[in-house]
Amino acid sequence: MNPSSSASIPVFDVVCALAFVGDLSMGQPVDHSARTAWLAARLAEASGCGPRACVDAAWAALLRWSGCTANAPEFADMMGDDVGGRRAMLALTSPTEIARIIGSVGPMARIHCEVAEGIARTLALPDAVRATLRHCFEAFDGTGQPMGLSGAAVPPTVYLVALASDLEILSRTYGLHGALQTIAERADHRYPASLVDLVREQGSDWMDALDRGAASSEALKAAFGDDRRMAALELVADVIDLKLPWMLGLSRRVAETARRCAAHLGLDGAAQGRVYRAGLIHGIGRSSVPNNVLEATRPLGEADQEKLRLVPYWAERAGRRIEALRDEALLASFIEERLDGSGHYRGVRAEGIAQEARVLATAACAVGLQTARPGAHALDETHALQRLRGEAEAGRLDAATVEALAGGPLPARAAPAASPLTEREVQVLSRIAQGESNKEAARVLGISPSTVRAHLESVFRKLECSTRAAATLKAMTLRLI
Repeated sequence: MNPSSSASIPVFDVVCALAFVGDLSMGQPVDHSARTAWLAARLAEASGCGPRACVDAAWAALLRWSGCTANAPEFADMMGDDVGGRRAMLALTSPTEIARIIGSVGPMARIHCEVAEGIARTLALPDAVRATLRHCFEAFDGTGQPMGLSGAAVPPTVYLVALASDLEILSRTYGLHGALQTIAERADHRYPASLVDLVREQGSDWMDALDRGAASSEALKAAFGDDRRMAALELVADVIDLKLPWMLGLSRRVAETARRCAAHLGLDGAAQGRVYRAGLIHGIGRSSVPNNVLEATRPLGEADQEKLRLVPYWAERAGRRIEALRDEALLASFIEERLDGSGHYRGVRAEGIAQEARVLATAACAVGLQTARPGAHALDETHALQRLRGEAEAGRLDAATVEALAGGPLPARAAPAASPLTEREVQVLSRIAQGESNKEAARVLGISPSTVRAHLESVFRKLECSTRAAATLKAMTLRLI
């Protein structure tokens, strides 16, 4: 069985999963992007756009925050808490504070926009959606990012999505009256005054409709029509793992390890596919956790521990919103449970943990032990297996499942049949993708920093990217690294 073939789901569900990741990354409720998509479509309709433009606006709104994991390290460096900092940033109403933030996030906006556009390209979404995401932080008066475009030079859907997002966030934060007041102050600055007038006329009715469930998953799916295209779930895994360089490929490795373990245990093809897909999305809840918590080498306080304990909870929540992943998300939510009841978030014991969940938990432990991260070096296969057996003897992991992992090394993803990159370019990109500087990569590879820079320029040119994050995602999608 080819595991990749078992991980294709409808494009709509892939986009909804990416919207879920984006909402968590921005510190927003998990229905924020869905509500924004519905509002953007209504605004497009009210402004005289045709049905195609309404759908394009909804696609772009769902994917607007899909580049958030890509610049999480940079936001963490600037704000300390990348999730909380973004949440506070979106709620700002002071023009002075907003201008200060915009002036400092230029490079981060470029990363975000390039990754979001790359995601839309991978999903073969319309050019209008790609253009909107490439310029999603531009402003009507030219004060936006990443290119400082203004007026008619900005794709019109950018204004629809930005205004819809502001209406959704500000109404929730300050009430509808406060939201409309702030939006009015932004007329002909962030978006055209003509669109603001439409929101002032119809915004109250739209928000009432949202409160009655207008943006439910079923309603949104119907709005996109009978789109039967499929997309690879691996894309969601790769976007999740962009959050920190040391997570590169982590979700794929968990998925592949879980599938192999299930096969050694004699589970049928359906079960193997299920644990594989669950492995791909098991880390979806990490988007809600600030990077300084995920990378902490100090003892964590109760509040930060709770953020980590809720990671599997968010996986279950994703399943409630994404029909195609319902079973897999529920399975993924058991990944931190332990047979002796010491796990989280449920704290269930052996009788409450099905075999597939035991497989997934063991695979995640195995991959985690063999992944270097702040405060922990990577173990080799032998020492990782010793640790896993110790966990089984202590009654936390299933012994039979641990032994099933002893049948061979952790799987390595097969190289593509043809690569646009040279072997050295792949080596350089792999080092940079893991967070190394040019100088650090040069030292490891035994070449000069200027040679690393030359190889990177060639990589960016061949992959049509200009940022590390975008090149990393595209290389992962093409299975080059």
